[in-house]
Amino acid sequence: MTLSFESVALWGILGIAAGALVYAILLARQTLREDKGSGRMLVVWKGISEGANAYLRRQFKSILLVIAALAVALYFSSALVGGPPAISFGRAGAFLLGVTFSGLVGYLGMNMAVNGNVRVAEASRRSFRDALRIAYRSGTITGMLTDGLGLLGGTVIFMIYFKDAPEVLLGFGLGGTLIALFMRVGGGIYTKAADVGADLVGKVEKGIPEDDPRNAAVVADLVGDNVGDCAGMAADIFESYEVTMVSAMILGLALTPFDVKWIVFPLLVRAIGVISTVIGTYSVSLWPQRLVKGDAFRAMDLSYDLSSGISIASFLVLAQLYVHDLRVFAATATGILLAIGFNKITDHFTNPSKKPIEELARSSRTGAATEILGGLALGFETTVLNLLIIAITILASVLYFSGSSPVFVIYGVALAGIGMLTLTGNNVSMDTFGPIVDNANGIGEMGGAEPKARQVLADLDASGNTTKAVTKAIAIASAVIAAVSLFGAYAQTTGLESIGLNITDPIVFSGLLIGGALPFLFSSVSIRAVSRAAGYIIEEVRNQFKTPGVFEGTVPPDYARVVTICTSAAQRELVGLAILAMLTPLAVGFILKQAALGAFLAGIIVTGQLLAVFMASSGAAWDNAKKKIEDGYYGGKGSEEHKASVVCDTVGDPLKDTSGPALNPMIKVINLVSLIFAPVILAFAQQPIIAAAVGTTLSLIVVVVIWKATVVKTYI
Repeated sequence: MTLSFESVALWGILGIAAGALVYAILLARQTLREDKGSGRMLVVWKGISEGANAYLRRQFKSILLVIAALAVALYFSSALVGGPPAISFGRAGAFLLGVTFSGLVGYLGMNMAVNGNVRVAEASRRSFRDALRIAYRSGTITGMLTDGLGLLGGTVIFMIYFKDAPEVLLGFGLGGTLIALFMRVGGGIYTKAADVGADLVGKVEKGIPEDDPRNAAVVADLVGDNVGDCAGMAADIFESYEVTMVSAMILGLALTPFDVKWIVFPLLVRAIGVISTVIGTYSVSLWPQRLVKGDAFRAMDLSYDLSSGISIASFLVLAQLYVHDLRVFAATATGILLAIGFNKITDHFTNPSKKPIEELARSSRTGAATEILGGLALGFETTVLNLLIIAITILASVLYFSGSSPVFVIYGVALAGIGMLTLTGNNVSMDTFGPIVDNANGIGEMGGAEPKARQVLADLDASGNTTKAVTKAIAIASAVIAAVSLFGAYAQTTGLESIGLNITDPIVFSGLLIGGALPFLFSSVSIRAVSRAAGYIIEEVRNQFKTPGVFEGTVPPDYARVVTICTSAAQRELVGLAILAMLTPLAVGFILKQAALGAFLAGIIVTGQLLAVFMASSGAAWDNAKKKIEDGYYGGKGSEEHKASVVCDTVGDPLKDTSGPALNPMIKVINLVSLIFAPVILAFAQQPIIAAAVGTTLSLIVVVVIWKATVVKTYI
């Protein structure tokens, strides 16, 4: 192949990226043409829409200063080590582009989800298939925005900068990652504070249904589903999509002898993924009833397998005819199989119809304590299986590229990440489906939908819990694979790739310990934030129930008051956690030097992955065990078993929807910051006094952030 093929291919990739955006627009038009219904459901929907958009507007305003400061810092990260102005300005500009694209994916995707939920509630009155179609295609809009904007940004930057593209793409990746961190942390605190407060007072203390309109926290809870799961997950997977692309390009350029095919191949894989995603996502509502049997997750899983089959077959052709190396096919196909494996494992451990959830729901007969213990054990077991799959994937790359340089092996790992996120559109569609049907279920209950429609919505909601758990597992795995790839790029940049990490060195081992501890500290701060905010909401909901007429249903509660508390809580917490993620690796690098920072990154990757999978799996299991009981098993709604399951669910909520998901962008932020500033750390290593002063200053800032995060704040 000659360079002319690559030129044509790159323009073709841009065309496919544009096509993904056009497909998103067409799906949006289809969704908006659907009937919204009338009456009480529209009133509830309007409150959700206004609350969600108000939250995102306030969040974007609150982080503008941080974004501006980081754009300047990224410019100097290149300029201070002699980078040409084009690269320095390009890195800062790409960072702002990554921020913009990630923000757009979250904002537009969330708004389409909000527009879809009320239409799903109305469609449930007609048929299960109509409701499924609208819900999934509304979520697919977010998936195609992620695919289209991610592929568009990465390809354009590569076409402009060519061999210098990775230096610029680091800024693009960090921009997407930073917004994901803000949305994950802020949205997670918002949604779980409202959810915990609503459930404990409404279900446990008052014995009323989940989305009862008398509960002042229900609108905030429904708003939280959108800002946490829709906007947060979309930004999260968008930045994984970008980071795996960045790492593959960096490592592809480091391969010797250089060949442009190592760069273009990952982009072509992503373009193939867009096409297979369009085919798969459109087929979700078209599967015959005899195959899906009323199970929404089964329909999505079949479509995921269809997209996977198309992609794997295409990779084989591309590897044989273009790269002339079947090793790259094996690596990318392994990535897809990794994603499928996570789908199946997570489905087994979190699906209400499977044995693990059946046993967990049964354990509620002896109280909340035994159910909590069962959920913990289930989370531990899932974590081991998921980690083994990731380890096998990495070892497979070693096997495929046996006899090649270490850079080739890590490049193979990066290709596995490329393959795993080939079906990003499917993943995001499945995830966004969850909050859409959750909201639709709430709108149906608050709006007084008839029993048949309520059952359709309840069935979709149960499937939505499983899809959210599955996509969280894939997001976590993608974070680990991306981080391993970035770690390889860091080792190559700093020279550790040739000399290795000497773990017996006390300083290096200290870096490993600090890195291993940071995910626990990060999780502690975010869970504490949820607990603190939920405490205020519980008191607020209790006080509103004391208002004459609220519990009787003759006086509407003050929904806006709870929305304000949740918004305030989330905004106060998120900047501190972002600073913790960005400054800690720099402090370690300046004080303990690059080898210890490498060990620090290894510690982050290992414990971050273990902790994230554990929290996501346990939380999802408790949630679906509660749903199982609410469907009439083991006592049903209002029983002692139900109250025990609600307690377990409120324990698991901040784990699966706040702390666990927030570790994904945290791992990647830390690895990207380390990689971007590695040349600066190396330069200052020759000036130990200045390096120690900078590191000490950064450490003091981190200490202040941690101290502020552990004191009680007032949100009202």
